[in-house]
Amino acid sequence: MIDQEIRGLFQKANKVGLTSHKRPDGDAIGSVLGLGLALINAGKDVQMVLRDGVSHTFRHLPGSDLVKRSFKDDCDLYIVLDCSDLERTGNTLEGRRIDLVIDHHITNEGFGTYNLVDAEAVATCAILAERLPAWGLNINPQVASVLLSGIISDSIGFRTSNTTSKSLRTAADLMDIGADISTLYNKALISRSFEAANYWGYGLERLTRQDGLLWTMLTLEDRTKAKYPGSDDADLTNVLSSIEEIDIAVLFVEQSQDKVKVSWRARPGLNVAKLAADFNGGGHPAAAGAEIQGNMEEVKQRVLTVTRDYLDQVEIDSPNSSEASRTE
Repeated sequence: MIDQEIRGLFQKANKVGLTSHKRPDGDAIGSVLGLGLALINAGKDVQMVLRDGVSHTFRHLPGSDLVKRSFKDDCDLYIVLDCSDLERTGNTLEGRRIDLVIDHHITNEGFGTYNLVDAEAVATCAILAERLPAWGLNINPQVASVLLSGIISDSIGFRTSNTTSKSLRTAADLMDIGADISTLYNKALISRSFEAANYWGYGLERLTRQDGLLWTMLTLEDRTKAKYPGSDDADLTNVLSSIEEIDIAVLFVEQSQDKVKVSWRARPGLNVAKLAADFNGGGHPAAAGAEIQGNMEEVKQRVLTVTRDYLDQVEIDSPNSSEASRTE
């Protein structure tokens, strides 16, 4: 039923505004570009807005030059993509009505008039790839490319536990339309700027491990020294999640003197979305985040205490707790 309602929204609207969360990742960028380009091709006047713009990693994508940092004109229809709550949009909507939310985060708060949330989807871009035709929108090679880029990015190259045969078939369909998977994969996950790699170095130097918990941090000073232009972690979380024999990895990224972005990554079977929710954040069971008020040391101690307590409880509750995978 919701497909018919969404199709009706698109048919009635002339001006459409699209946005996603601050510090946008590949799925956020890909979903805004994918839906935006499809609507432009259908003759709609579209504004694509991301508070922090498009990161260097994804500026090769078609339509990236059309993305602005704020809305210039009022729209008939406002859509938020790949974002679990209104606050994460970074005030780009400034009190505007949210007509439609399209997302795949299990913690989505359903803050739109209409909400299409598929927590089993590997990425928001995958939802769009599957449903755009039902909404009367065409997937051409450009749209296919940005959607496949988002799927590759959010699944870390089809390596996350929510990757399914369905998501692989969706990717294959996008390739058949004209998306170049090898180039998109390299740009999204392999290629990195010197500044990003240098930024990683500061975090890797501080890696700390205790039992099954791993953590590190990136500071404002690190960002300045590395000359890294973004406010994100340059995908260092993907590196941390690849380390063997770790239950949960936590990355602290200083945003200001009194605000820290925290990212959790967990092995299959754990649910760090619950931890993020305790700090008004959200995400997926295996990957979640929150932006927390406080200085780095305060936030780090609070988060590590809660995360350790969770791991201890999981070990107690496990029927095979004596065989739990823990290090040191």
